[in-house]
Amino acid sequence: MISRWVARAAVLLALCGAVFAAQASSYRFCDKPLDLDAAQKDRLFRLGGVIKTALEEHAAGGVALMSRSGLDLARFGHRYSHAGVSLKANTDIPWAVRQLYYACDEGRPRLYDQGISGFLLGTEDPKEGYVSIVFLPEADARRLEAAALDKHGALSLLAGVYSANAFAFSDQYQNCNQWVAELLAGAWSDTPIGSRREAQQWLAQHDYQPSRFDIHHRWMLSLAMVFVPWLHRDDHPIDDLREASLRISMPVAIEAFVRQQVPGATRMEFCHNERHMVVRRGWEPIAEGCTPGDGDTVVPY
Repeated sequence: MISRWVARAAVLLALCGAVFAAQASSYRFCDKPLDLDAAQKDRLFRLGGVIKTALEEHAAGGVALMSRSGLDLARFGHRYSHAGVSLKANTDIPWAVRQLYYACDEGRPRLYDQGISGFLLGTEDPKEGYVSIVFLPEADARRLEAAALDKHGALSLLAGVYSANAFAFSDQYQNCNQWVAELLAGAWSDTPIGSRREAQQWLAQHDYQPSRFDIHHRWMLSLAMVFVPWLHRDDHPIDDLREASLRISMPVAIEAFVRQQVPGATRMEFCHNERHMVVRRGWEPIAEGCTPGDGDTVVPY
């Protein structure tokens, strides 16, 4: 019984589906990549090609925000677990996604550039997956591109200690999406941002609203901390802990913030299952099951 609850707590709270994903069922928290068959790889590579075409056609300034599904967070109402910045000017792999990931061997977060296909391989479910891309007007895009390509500035916003459930307004720890949110602050602030604390202050002043995760059982939160090395609670406000409700940076919160702050920002969503790909333009999400709606583009396999 205890092992079942530990596994459930680990899955619920390992919120960043980064390059190395949690596998709570075996208690191995730095797992090898998914073992995909040829058909699954082919579908992901074809989806990657469709996404690259969309980036070439719509990404002003050579940059876009990109999120993918990863860990199953549907019970919390979240489709996307991991976000990064896709950059055409990446010298090694055009449109590679610059992102934070947890380097398991080193036990610390790192910045990492990953090609589109590799980024898609981070999903937990190879049979069905989702990708969201937010495109920016050129002036805003250029500022984000400059911030993302500024190695010193990007690294100044990287924490030394990773926590998948990091409090969005604390610089004690950091999760993958938190780095993206703070990078936006560094890009769009009218005054230079020199630290994570300054970036978080800018975000708060501009009404950034992190996602809320209601854990429901406080003991589950405590139990998960014992078994999962990248989960913490000492950075969260005491009132949040009493309510077992954590405020965490997630892709949906970042997209909502960009939509609020940047008039003219647009969005495309992509999904795939074993039957087809679906492409949607607009902020309304694709229905569960990768079910197309009116106006969507459907590419059958």
